[in-house]
Amino acid sequence: MKTLVAEDDFTGRLLLQTILSTYGECHVAVNGKEALQAFQSARDSGHPYDLVCLDIMMPDMDGQESLRRIREIEEAGDARGLNSVKVIMTTALRDKTNVMTAFRNLCDAYLVKPVDKALLLDHLRSLALIK
Repeated sequence: MKTLVAEDDFTGRLLLQTILSTYGECHVAVNGKEALQAFQSARDSGHPYDLVCLDIMMPDMDGQESLRRIREIEEAGDARGLNSVKVIMTTALRDKTNVMTAFRNLCDAYLVKPVDKALLLDHLRSLALIK
């Protein structure tokens, strides 16, 4: 599994990277713009990400906007449904507006911080990314 973690907080980024690197290659981005560039670069190279974990509150471009743009890139390249990257929002925001916005923008799961490793792994299993 090839993963991109977009998180501006060092501790949160390190936690996710530590958990996810057990299952394959794991890259990090510190803001939404960097995440979008990494996502596009991986697609262009023919080695796209299987999973993107997005924080919502990031500088330069927030996770909601990053998710919207990721789905636009996929739509333009005919990657829909099962061919699209799995996106888990990993955020401290648990309000109804952010949750609904994320799902409207086609996130696959929403995980409230602090990240619970068991719950994250349950999401990965339900998305068929790990066994």
